[in-house]
Amino acid sequence: MNATVFTLTLRQFAGQRRSLLLFLLALVPVALAIIYRLGEHLDQQEETANFLADVVITAILPLTCLILGTSALGSEIEGGTAVNILAKPVPRRDIIAAKFAASVLIAAAFVVPATAVSGLIGLQGVSEDGIVTGFAIATLVGVFAYTAVFILLSVATSRALLFGLGYVFIWEGLITELFSGSRYLSIRQYCLGIADFFATVSKQVFEATLRGPEAFILAAVVTVAALVLAVRRLEAFELTDTD
Repeated sequence: MNATVFTLTLRQFAGQRRSLLLFLLALVPVALAIIYRLGEHLDQQEETANFLADVVITAILPLTCLILGTSALGSEIEGGTAVNILAKPVPRRDIIAAKFAASVLIAAAFVVPATAVSGLIGLQGVSEDGIVTGFAIATLVGVFAYTAVFILLSVATSRALLFGLGYVFIWEGLITELFSGSRYLSIRQYCLGIADFFATVSKQVFEATLRGPEAFILAAVVTVAALVLAVRRLEAFELTDTD
């Protein structure tokens, strides 16, 4: 990983208005959890688990990673400034690694604490039983997988944001609900499987369709594969632009 590219990427994120958007996204589950606590609930564990699954894992997590992953390098490619980076004698794998590390760091800093805080608020006065722990770990794993995929999209197409939204809301939000076999190609399902692995609650409270071990393996495979493909695509991009 190139330390200079990593530092510049962090500064890039900090100096843009998207940092405010990320902050607001992180506040959404916390605010909703506070509103939730104002009402009466029959089963706090079940409702909190469903809340974390439906709000954080389904929406906040992928959207945060989409914003960061597609802009980490995609904005430079679109703006034409990527040539300045590619012209330097830096291995393309180091550029991707630096962009990936910076994006993961920022995304995790926003999403993981929001997950833990909103979960603890929802379970106030009730045993945690691994729900908060499971979803916090699942969110962290999801940050790695989603970010890798969206960085790949950013170097593969100029419509990365559009394709990313399609993946999140059409593929994961619709297709995987209709066809059970498609869950093996859903990062959301990986995250739910990981959360279920750490939670010690009954199946009536929360149950995922994927087992924990296979969810971990699939998330790792997707992350590594996406980064390898991103490196290869960036190398091809360099050759194209230097012709």
